[in-house]
Amino acid sequence: MIPPISSLPSISPLGSATAIGGGASAGAGAGTGALSGAGSSAGTSGAFANTVSGAIDQLQQVQNAASSAAAQAAAGQGNLADAMIAATQASVATQVTTAVTNKAVAAFTQIMNMQV
Repeated sequence: MIPPISSLPSISPLGSATAIGGGASAGAGAGTGALSGAGSSAGTSGAFANTVSGAIDQLQQVQNAASSAAAQAAAGQGNLADAMIAATQASVATQVTTAVTNKAVAAFTQIMNMQV
């Protein structure tokens, strides 16, 4: 029997709009540098940058697990079903991360185009 697919790692809610910003850490990814610049001038905490960094780290872990499961299945040491499940989880996690990143960039662009 194939085990059910576990739920995707979730991103905790931010709580308020003032949590956007703060300095982006070095491992936060390419798309977060612009997002962190807007809030750092306002003096907000780095909660958003930490959340994005954590989500990207989780995505990397899911992708590494899928890669190792595929390598084990190719070598005949692992279960092919488990490798396929891990690959699907990595694919869905990548799609969700891409969608969230695109929405964040669009929101940032819209905020930057506002007239004061």
